[in-house]
Amino acid sequence: MKLIRFGEIGKEKPGVIVGDGVRLDVSAFCSDYGENFFAESGVSNLERWLTENPSLAPTIDGDLRLGCPICRPSKIVCVGLNFRDHAVESGMQIPNEPVLFFKSTTALAGPNDNLVIPRNAQKVDWEVELAVVIGQRASYISRENAREFIAGYVLHNDYSERSFQLERGGQWVKGKSADTFAPLGPFLATRDEIPDTSNLEMWLTVNSEFRQKSTTAQMIFDVAAIVSYCSEFMTLLPGDVISTGTPAGVGLGMKPPTYLKPGDVVELGIEGLGKSRQSVVALTV
Repeated sequence: MKLIRFGEIGKEKPGVIVGDGVRLDVSAFCSDYGENFFAESGVSNLERWLTENPSLAPTIDGDLRLGCPICRPSKIVCVGLNFRDHAVESGMQIPNEPVLFFKSTTALAGPNDNLVIPRNAQKVDWEVELAVVIGQRASYISRENAREFIAGYVLHNDYSERSFQLERGGQWVKGKSADTFAPLGPFLATRDEIPDTSNLEMWLTVNSEFRQKSTTAQMIFDVAAIVSYCSEFMTLLPGDVISTGTPAGVGLGMKPPTYLKPGDVVELGIEGLGKSRQSVVALTV
């Protein structure tokens, strides 16, 4: 299935995409896609409910805003320097173990919401990434069993403010956590929709010019290894997000480095996970 949330910011309802793109309202089944939904076998129960109760899932207007496809998780864990080509362009050594950092959950946004440049920002960058959504509580799980703990996958643009990240004390979370810096979606593809994550095409354009074009085959640590590794250091809860890193082509790696400005338009996509679009705007408050 493809899970969506639709409606005004802060008033989103749960839905699904079926067939040839038809959107259905499933708020008669659940109130939202959060920790309890995933922990209580929500995906399989929803699938069964849709089969048995089609009249309770009305079609919704395809023009309605799409929100982040999950409600706020307990955490967003990110993996840095996880693509060989990106490590090379950054002039950094390929890591021996995954590099982990957090991104604030208040950074979450809908897939086509505006990207707002934060106050005092100078170097806002883009990063197309494959994100994993955890389906059940996970602690000290093996790489071999990691897939069983995954609910699905989602497209993520891990926006970064490089001066905050690299020049304000070396704390990556500061450059990653501004409002609107984590647009997810358009949908969460459940695990069965993406049976193999080892060679998915991924791309990103700025003002219709390609900046990133690669595949997940460039990953240093694959999805299963990342999920297992994260579970060594923290308990992963249902609905948690793990973003698995970005390929080469970020603004920081360009010569000279190039960053986003108001009026720019960023579009991105991953095979099987759709595409999203963010217009860059200045902060107005």
